[in-house]
Amino acid sequence: IIALMTGTYFVAGDSFKLGDDYINDLTMLGGFAIIGITVFVALKYVNQIKNDKATGELAEENWDGIGEYKNNIPVGWGMLFIGTMIWQLWYFFVGYPTNQFSQIGQYNEETLEYQAKFESKWANISDNDLVGMGQSVFLVQCAPCHGVDGEGINGKAQDLTKRISKESVLHVINNGANNFTSKYPGGMPAGMASGADAEEIATFVAGGMKGAKPAAWAACSSCHGENGEGMPFVAPNIKTYSDDLVLTVLKDGKKGIIGAMPNFEGRLTETQEKAVAAYIRSIGEQYGWKHTNE
Repeated sequence: IIALMTGTYFVAGDSFKLGDDYINDLTMLGGFAIIGITVFVALKYVNQIKNDKATGELAEENWDGIGEYKNNIPVGWGMLFIGTMIWQLWYFFVGYPTNQFSQIGQYNEETLEYQAKFESKWANISDNDLVGMGQSVFLVQCAPCHGVDGEGINGKAQDLTKRISKESVLHVINNGANNFTSKYPGGMPAGMASGADAEEIATFVAGGMKGAKPAAWAACSSCHGENGEGMPFVAPNIKTYSDDLVLTVLKDGKKGIIGAMPNFEGRLTETQEKAVAAYIRSIGEQYGWKHTNE
């Protein structure tokens, strides 16, 4: 073991140059200390096994004729036990990684610092730049499922060229929804309409809420609003891709008739999330949908 440690020290070169990196220094010194202690203890006890004889007062209890001496615990064992307990408390409340340096902690600090600079730089971003930023984020984060054109890759994901399909509206009416718990904790119960009423509502909503409202729309407007643009903490916007709606989907994810979309919480800054919303609205406008951010 000594030969191996010595060889490693001289062969590894710069990795173990004393004085260059205190982590490497402590590691090497710890290795030498372990070797020294191990050899010393092993020799001591080997010698003790050869020469010592058991002495002392026997305890009254015995098992199968085997007695036990009333000797004190070994001093070294007791000190090691107490030292281990002290070290455990120190490590838990003071030592690494609770309050000391770690690469993960450094990465998190640098990430937060960069995000703060990013948000400050783009605090007053123009609408055109916001859409351009949203396109860049969309192509990396969203396009793998929604497609580069936002059409959903043949039903793999939501078709973002329009707000919602008739099938999706019917699915929510029949099954209810409770996706957006951070913004709309109450959710929507199932069965608010059925039969022909549900069909009329779904056709009206999927068609962009144009023309005469069906009579059954009253069951929806009490939460989603007469214009379908939602109410804070009650129901989401079902007319357009507003900032609130897109940010909520990114935060909570979504389950629907197509499947489940994971949340993107922590992966984008607030400016990037609003940029994605602006870009999604621009996609719809290319297909003739007039979105508003209200």
